[in-house]
Amino acid sequence: MSEKNPNRAVINWLLSGCFLVYLMVVVGCLTRLTHSGLSITDWNFMGSLPPLNAQDWAERFAKYQTSPEFVNINYAMGIEEFKSIFWWEYIHRSIGNTMMGVFLLGFIWFLIKKKFSKKTIPKMIALFLLGALQGLIGWWMVKSGLVKNPAVSHYRLAIHLMSAFTVFAFTFWYALQLMNEPVIPENKNRAGHKKLRPYVVSMLLILIAQIIFGAFVAGLKAGLRFPTWPKMGNDWFPTEAIVQTDSWITNFFDLPDGVQFVHRTFAYLVVACVIVLWIRSSKMQISKSVYRGISFLIYGTTIQFILGIFTLIYHVPVVFGVLHQTMAFFLFASCVYLLYHVTRKIPVTEEQAATEIPIN
Repeated sequence: MSEKNPNRAVINWLLSGCFLVYLMVVVGCLTRLTHSGLSITDWNFMGSLPPLNAQDWAERFAKYQTSPEFVNINYAMGIEEFKSIFWWEYIHRSIGNTMMGVFLLGFIWFLIKKKFSKKTIPKMIALFLLGALQGLIGWWMVKSGLVKNPAVSHYRLAIHLMSAFTVFAFTFWYALQLMNEPVIPENKNRAGHKKLRPYVVSMLLILIAQIIFGAFVAGLKAGLRFPTWPKMGNDWFPTEAIVQTDSWITNFFDLPDGVQFVHRTFAYLVVACVIVLWIRSSKMQISKSVYRGISFLIYGTTIQFILGIFTLIYHVPVVFGVLHQTMAFFLFASCVYLLYHVTRKIPVTEEQAATEIPIN
């Protein structure tokens, strides 16, 4: 990004939104791993002040005591223990509220200052609506654990997670567009970048599927099953995944054994995609940005694969769980970054050709 880029303030605003989404995802992971997600039992609490005195805490604890989680699981919990789980959920919701506030105030300010082009305004409105939808999905997810079963639906958890990733993807994409203006006509694209597009898209789709099944693993606590690698216990395939119900296909979506197996399988597919992308790109001339994006994926996938193994064999400790979530976010961001640069319309001049990097 040039020092003279007139969009610098808007770019920084969008990137701050990206960071807040990342922070929200990480704290959401901590909330889940500390079993804190059902500690706040009402929607109206979102955006309000936390309990400030003993009476406020007593009222908040009394509401929690009516929840299925307290009645069936945490019935021996005292108010001091309740405070520890309350704060994680409160911080998680507060980050979401802060993100919406930062976006809304920034949008109004830049609109008044006429920093948005006519094409940018609809994009910013769409981002705001996506962020608001994310909050609604979050409450819809929590509500699923406040009725009978004191556990949120793993499907709703996955939707909540992917809605956050979607908000990040669009925000990051718009920031990248502003960083790299102006846009050049289509016939100026690098041929090598165009050939890489199907591989990058395939990588992104498989990574999305992997993240979704990662949410299933978290929601079903499937990571606590088979803390061994490379085998699942003594077998390569969990036989219970096909014998417990008549509809065995649903076992790979609803049973911990089947979900963990699919999550492991997609991990291998992600590694395979990165290797193919690496090999294909090594035979082409690519820009520094594309080279950087592929490098991010190679190193990030290696670290994530190792983290996944350690997370399993050590029974999902909080630290490894958070690091594993963080690296999933990093890989997703790297894919978005790479996809943008292999689809970006750029000129091929002698000066730019000199910056191209032949990998072979």
